[in-house]
Amino acid sequence: MTIDREYLDKRIRKVPNFPKEGILFYDITTLFEDAEALILMIDELYERYKDKNIDKVVGIDARGFLIASALAYKLNCGISVVRKKGKLPFKTRSVSYEKEYGLDTIEMHEDTLKESEKVVIVDDLLATGGTMLATVELVEQLKANIVGIELIVNLSFLPGLEKLKKLNYEVNYLIDYNNEEVK
Repeated sequence: MTIDREYLDKRIRKVPNFPKEGILFYDITTLFEDAEALILMIDELYERYKDKNIDKVVGIDARGFLIASALAYKLNCGISVVRKKGKLPFKTRSVSYEKEYGLDTIEMHEDTLKESEKVVIVDDLLATGGTMLATVELVEQLKANIVGIELIVNLSFLPGLEKLKKLNYEVNYLIDYNNEEVK
């Protein structure tokens, strides 16, 4: 299956100077609003994992939840969520990391993944890689097997992908932006 990346790109809203001056924000919520784009994305991800006996899809707060839900449904598996600190009601594991705009902490329930479960981690966008690296660390703490990492957008002008490649997991993305030109 070959995904129409141009079709997806045209449906991503580019917002200049958000969240601050000089940043071009790639808003993928518009992909979820377009039924054909949503189907293209989820079908592409499904094709990669349909024969890999995935136990859980790990979705990162918040747009990653949308991707994880649809993909888990197609893969006939469960979902585990990664949330910002203080949002989960039971015993958690947490990892703090440096973001572009300061320190942040994410958490998972400590019983959400079982040892040796096969998981795919999904999120909307990879920039500097902090959130994804922290998520990988949480999944590794719970001793699950990461089969792959899936992203809708990679910002290759930022160091996230290079950091992830050092972990030796399969990393895929549907669209790559290689400049941060603000329009």
